[in-house]
Amino acid sequence: MFSRQGASAIKKDLHNTILLCESLGNPHHKFKTIHVAGTNGKGSVSHMLAAVLQVAGYKTGLYTSPHLRDFRERIRINGEMIPKEMVVSFVQEQQELIEKIDPSFFEVTVGMAFDYFARENVDIAIIETGLGGRLDSTNIIRPILSVITNIGFDHVAILGDTLPQIAREKAGIIKAGIPVVIGEATGEVRQVFLEKAALEGSPIYFSAEEWDVDTQEEMNEELLHLQVTRVIDSGPTYEPKFKLSLDLTGFYQMKNIKTVLSAIGQIRELGFSINDQQLYSSLKKVTTLTGLMGRWQTIGYQPRTICDTGHNEDGVREVLSNLKRLHYETLHFVIGMVKDKDIQKVLNMLPAQAEYYFCAPDIERAKPAISLKEEASALGLHGEAYNSVAEALMAARESASPEDLILVGGSTFVVAEVI
Repeated sequence: MFSRQGASAIKKDLHNTILLCESLGNPHHKFKTIHVAGTNGKGSVSHMLAAVLQVAGYKTGLYTSPHLRDFRERIRINGEMIPKEMVVSFVQEQQELIEKIDPSFFEVTVGMAFDYFARENVDIAIIETGLGGRLDSTNIIRPILSVITNIGFDHVAILGDTLPQIAREKAGIIKAGIPVVIGEATGEVRQVFLEKAALEGSPIYFSAEEWDVDTQEEMNEELLHLQVTRVIDSGPTYEPKFKLSLDLTGFYQMKNIKTVLSAIGQIRELGFSINDQQLYSSLKKVTTLTGLMGRWQTIGYQPRTICDTGHNEDGVREVLSNLKRLHYETLHFVIGMVKDKDIQKVLNMLPAQAEYYFCAPDIERAKPAISLKEEASALGLHGEAYNSVAEALMAARESASPEDLILVGGSTFVVAEVI
């Protein structure tokens, strides 16, 4: 498993996935799909799109990764996780095939998801890439729409160590003649997408250029209220100005909602019936409809305790931006990371005026807590190392006053242990 081992678990081509799905009768040909890639935000965007389509009356599959508490979070229909018995029966029925092909954990999961969506006759499925795009196991689908949220530095050992290199990997999901929505892209990255879209004859839309999104409010624990202005008129699908509310309250969702609105506009153009009321109502209850967790999620009060899965340079930058909008006395940061991230870059971004509780998630890839503490201390970040995430969180809660703030993050796998 990549989540436990890292790069050594990855099969760097589509061969196994193609063989597996051919043996399953190519289930991914039996329903419509939307493909979502990107460095950050692809999970939030995938869940928002699924929520909108679900409320609009479509039987909607959703494939995402990684999971936080339960493997079945990865495979959902209308927000409901795949039943345990379906997971068990798939593995039992396909055991001989799995042993013969020897696919990775992720490849088996992709096959399982496609098989389940086909059996259940979904109208459409939102498919989030696992890593990159071009060689990601999900990239055997021919979607009705491709979506790329943004490009940042993550998994550089696998995807490349420059933004254009990473962009080229993500751009691998752009298919011939299929429209693509791009979230954030400037300079060389934008040019990579323009060239790939031109090569494939794919209409391309840049959502950051299409929308202006703003809010005048303080950060709210329940809803993020947004004023949306349409900058570019790209079709008769929206009013020039309107308001909407999100139950995903991190301010970084202001970027993601632009991508969602552009994508929904294209989905409407493709013949899906989604009215404005369905759009607005679904975005107010994304977490309830889809089960999304770990995105600027409040998990405790007095002191307020928030967890967020932001774990790379751009993700952490957005988390720190959110912190600036909150009022609190002292920040207590429960932090753990994995060894194959650019730990120095992230640590350099963190505020010195905070109490740190260093820990390690319970996976093989985890950076030992004491090592993380030593690296952080050399950069002026001070705190203690703890034997587990739970122990670190307990120490933070015992130390913090009711007016303080506890933040839990640094890794998806740290968040998974506290939700």
